[in-house]
Amino acid sequence: MTQADIDATKAPLIDHLIELRSRLIKALIAFLVAFVGCFYFSHHIYNILLGPYVSVVGVENAKLIATHFLEQFFTQLKLSMFGAGFLAFPIIAAQLYKFVAPGLYQHERKAFAPYLFATPIFFFLGALLVYFAVMPFLIKFSVSFQQIDVKGEPTIALLPKVSEYLSLIMTLVFAFGIAFQLPVILTLLG
Repeated sequence: MTQADIDATKAPLIDHLIELRSRLIKALIAFLVAFVGCFYFSHHIYNILLGPYVSVVGVENAKLIATHFLEQFFTQLKLSMFGAGFLAFPIIAAQLYKFVAPGLYQHERKAFAPYLFATPIFFFLGALLVYFAVMPFLIKFSVSFQQIDVKGEPTIALLPKVSEYLSLIMTLVFAFGIAFQLPVILTLLG
């Protein structure tokens, strides 16, 4: 690439800011559309997230509690935001890439593109590990501390709160998703 090619791609600051605003608006629209969809199906999504709990304790023993009036509503809002971030991430990342790509050399663009595909795949793999391995193990461990019908002992039953269960599984999904980004980060740094 020659100096003339570089000079031809220069744009004034206002053009960059207009481009950035356009990309941010598209990313926000993707997030809002995903949020509305997730909120509409939030009850079903929450029931899917309860899968590890139900599989360990059984349908007849799977009971969660809500301790204040709007707990379920706020839990659905939180779940919808998390789901929207998860679903809209490819579009948000693509908008970010489209904003940054004109400033990269051709070989840098080609090297960066595979990471746009690897990042959500690795995050999803981390989420699957949490759902199918970590949460069932954690729930079995927690359930093992119950004291139900033990003669001479008080009853201690596990009754998770709706919001706390969601917070736990979201935290674990986020943590494992980020941990699964380590190969991407190390490759980029290399």
